Amino acid sequence: MQSFDIDKTDLLRIKAALEADDAELQLVLKEYHASEIAILFERLPQEAKERIINILPADIASEVISEMTEESHPEELLVGLHPEKRSEIVEELDYDVATDIISQLDEEDQKEILEDIDQEDATSIRALLNYDEDTAGGLMNSEIIKVHINLDKKEALEEIIRQSEEMEEFYTICVVDDDNTLKGILSIKTVIKARGDARVSDLVDTDFVYVNADLDQEEVARLISQYNLTSIPVVDNNMKLLGRVTVDDIIDVMEEENTEDLLKISGVSEDEELSGNWKDAIKSRLPWLIINLGTAYLAASVIRHFEPTVKQIPSIAAYMTIIAGMGGNAATQALAVTVRRISLSDLSDRQSYNTVLKEFLVGMLNGAANGLIVFLIAMFYDADPKLGAVLFLAMTGNLIIAGLTGASIPLILKRVGVDPAVASSIIITTFTDCIGFLLPLWLASSFLL
Repeated sequence: MQSFDIDKTDLLRIKAALEADDAELQLVLKEYHASEIAILFERLPQEAKERIINILPADIASEVISEMTEESHPEELLVGLHPEKRSEIVEELDYDVATDIISQLDEEDQKEILEDIDQEDATSIRALLNYDEDTAGGLMNSEIIKVHINLDKKEALEEIIRQSEEMEEFYTICVVDDDNTLKGILSIKTVIKARGDARVSDLVDTDFVYVNADLDQEEVARLISQYNLTSIPVVDNNMKLLGRVTVDDIIDVMEEENTEDLLKISGVSEDEELSGNWKDAIKSRLPWLIINLGTAYLAASVIRHFEPTVKQIPSIAAYMTIIAGMGGNAATQALAVTVRRISLSDLSDRQSYNTVLKEFLVGMLNGAANGLIVFLIAMFYDADPKLGAVLFLAMTGNLIIAGLTGASIPLILKRVGVDPAVASSIIITTFTDCIGFLLPLWLASSFLL
C-alpha cells in the first residue's frame, strides 16, 4: 500500500460528492481510509468536515478525528457536532487520544463533553487531564491488560481474553498484586507456551523497564528506542500501575520534537503552525529577525572599524564575505550535530569535552583545506601570495572558531538551563560573522599594510 498524498482529482471527487446527497457522499468516502480522509480534511472547509463526520459511522469518524493533525484542530470539529454524535465518537476514541483532543478545549466545553459520555470513560479521561501533556502521564493510555500475580495459566488467559475484547491491540501484559502494584510484565507468547500448571508468578519477568508518570516525553521516547520496546508501563511514585505508553505514541513525539528543534534552530517559534497563515508567520518570525538585524549591525561595525584597510585592499572585501559565509556553514553543521546529540541523551563532562575536541579538529582540518583553495585563488588570480597567506590563516581560524562555538555554545546553554536549540543559532551567527570579518581585516592590516 502506497502512502497517500492529496491529489487534485481526489479533492474534486470529494467536493462533487459534497454537492450530492448523503448516499452518494458515503459511497465516495468508502473508497478512502480514515487516515486519508483526515489528510483531505486539511483542504476542506469546516462545514464540509462536519457533514462528512456526521454521516460516517462513529467508529470510522473516531479514526478520522484521531488521525487529524493538531494543526487541523480536531477539537474544533468535535465541538461543532451534535452532542449525541460527539459522545459516540469520544467513546470510540482511545483514552489518550480523547484526552489530547479534549485538553485543547476551554473548561466549559470540556465539562459539557465529559458530562455527556459514559461515566467510566469520563472518569478515565479526567484522570489523564491532570497530567502535563509533555509527560509520560500525558502520553499514556489507561486502557491496559493486567493480570494478578497469583493466577494460574488458565485463569490468566481468561483474564487476557476478557480484558482484550474492547482493545484494538496490545503488546505486553502487566502483572500486579492486590494493591495494583506493578510486579513485572508478561508476553502473550510466554503465557501460551507455558505448561498447563504454570502460574503467573513463575512466568513474570521482574527485570523490566517502566517510567514514572511525571517523566518527560523525550526521555520516554529514548527508553523505548534504547530497549526496543513496543510499549512501556507507567506507574506513580509508589509503583501503582497507571497505564502504558505505546510505540505509536512515541513516533508522534519524535516527529513533534524533531520539528520543534528544526524550527528553533532556524529561528522560528515553535508556536508557529506549519499550515498557519501569513499573519501568524510574521508574528512568530519578526522578533527573531529584529534580533538578527541587531547582530548584523555588530558585524558591520567590525567592517567600519577597518574601513581604511578595505579602501587600500579592495579585494579583501570580497574574500571576507566568503570566509564569514564558510564559518556560518561550518558552525551550523557543528550545531546540528551537537543539538541532536543533546536531544538523544544527556552528555557527561567527558562526552562534552570529546564533542568540542572533535569539532575543533574537524574545523582545523576543514579550515586548512578550504584555506589552501583560497590561498591558491589569491595567488593566481590576484598574483599576491601574501594576501593568499592572510586568507589561509583567516579561513582556518574562522572554521576552528566555528567548530568550537557550534559545539560549545549549545552545551553551555544546556548546562545553564537554556534550550540550546532556541538561542544557539543567533549567538553562533554573531560569532562567525564578526570573526569572519575581523580575522581577514585584522591580519591584512597587520601584515599587508
